[in-house]
Amino acid sequence: QVQLVESGGGLVQAGDSLRLSCAASGRTFRNYRMGWFRQAPGKEREFASSIDWSGMYRYYADSVKGRFAISRDNDKNTVYLQMDGLKPEDTAVYYCAAGPQTTRATMNLVNYWGQGTQVTVSS
Repeated sequence: QVQLVESGGGLVQAGDSLRLSCAASGRTFRNYRMGWFRQAPGKEREFASSIDWSGMYRYYADSVKGRFAISRDNDKNTVYLQMDGLKPEDTAVYYCAAGPQTTRATMNLVNYWGQGTQVTVSS
């Protein structure tokens, strides 16, 4: 069992930056592909970014590419999402996800979800 706890969300203005963190419990963190999804009001949850177990391979949705950066620290059991150049359309609840190493880069398979952290970007 892996528990994921996100933090770092908040209310910012357009153009600002935020860094989300996701702390994972358990000693098997490095066995998982980790990712971030987001869900805006009235919309379905969508993939944002993922990173493989080694941290070498990172994948981004087109909507965040060039503005967001995912990273992980396997010694700290934590994955991060650095969000720069935030836009009002980035407003959403952001969820951390852990999936098997065999999942696609867009994480079609997810084993564990965090509870989510709200990010609100004002114009």
